[in-house]
Amino acid sequence: MTMLTRNQIGALGEQLAVEHLESLRLRIVARNWRCRYGELDIIAAAPGGTVVFVEVKTRTGDGFGGLEYAVTPAKVRRIRRLAGIWLAGQEKRWAAVRIDVIGVRIGRQRTPEISHLRGVG
Repeated sequence: MTMLTRNQIGALGEQLAVEHLESLRLRIVARNWRCRYGELDIIAAAPGGTVVFVEVKTRTGDGFGGLEYAVTPAKVRRIRRLAGIWLAGQEKRWAAVRIDVIGVRIGRQRTPEISHLRGVG
């Protein structure tokens, strides 16, 4: 396997996360939505009118500890703030809002491992 750059690894992880979400019947509303305060990786619509803001963490190997440690309270606050800005710009009213984290581990096994934490914030 050729070595991938950090950006390529991140893009691959995001694509795998999108496929995972679609397999759960979520519809992708936006990817890499940016404003001056930062970026939201994936915004998805779940059945029942829930909007889900998804942070994707892509790793190669085990060097960083578990997925739980990757998303700090400060990071959750940042995602919440960005989600609020995105929501303020929408015509549609959502029934509920959720923040999820999807961890993608590449390279340890032949198929990437995906873990999905729902409702972290």
